[in-house]
Amino acid sequence: MNEQIVEPAAPSRALALRPIKLSGRLTAGALLLAGLAWAVRAVWEVRLAVAGEPASGPPEQGDGVHRPLNALENSYHFVTSVGGGAAFLCALLFISWLWRVRDNARVLTGRAPKYAGIWVYLGWLVPVVNLWFPRGIVADAYRTTAPGRKLPVSVNVWWGLWLIGMLGGVGIVYQDSTDEIIGRAYTEVWPLLASDAAVIGAAVAGAFAVRAVTAVQVERIRQGWREADGTGLG
Repeated sequence: MNEQIVEPAAPSRALALRPIKLSGRLTAGALLLAGLAWAVRAVWEVRLAVAGEPASGPPEQGDGVHRPLNALENSYHFVTSVGGGAAFLCALLFISWLWRVRDNARVLTGRAPKYAGIWVYLGWLVPVVNLWFPRGIVADAYRTTAPGRKLPVSVNVWWGLWLIGMLGGVGIVYQDSTDEIIGRAYTEVWPLLASDAAVIGAAVAGAFAVRAVTAVQVERIRQGWREADGTGLG
């Protein structure tokens, strides 16, 4: 279905459009950094599995009892802390980028976004809607900016792998404590590694998705400025 694109005048656009190119690069880089952090985490989980559970049992021994950690377990705590920091940085940059592409799509076309602004934040947290709202916001920004173009495959791959990692219990958002995950690494490492692989894949696919959405928006902005310059010269 063809849609009429309402192009605002160049001066108002200059005031309303938000810089997106650098934000896209930083967000894609942060996603790759988070993926690298999760790869290191997976290596440490393999090390725990190979070392085997100590005779004293898992760190989390029930009824609030915790045994002292050995050197390998302490290093895993450090690795997960670094990974958590990378994930937090990634989340901040991604949400900032998402706001920008959403707002720019509205300015470029004159169309209201499909999702209210509050969902840029709450869409990740509210149960049930967090299964599709974040992807929907990205897809809406892309389709609004480039009507008629097919949504990049990387967007669906990113979101599918994100859900697998999240529902696997050790993704970016997880419930188990680090000590509990150490215990799982000793007894059932393969589910942990599968979830880690999903998170790493989601990070890489997410970087490609961010680059694709950013590129089409930069192209649309440049096209609008060329048209505005041509009109002025005419």
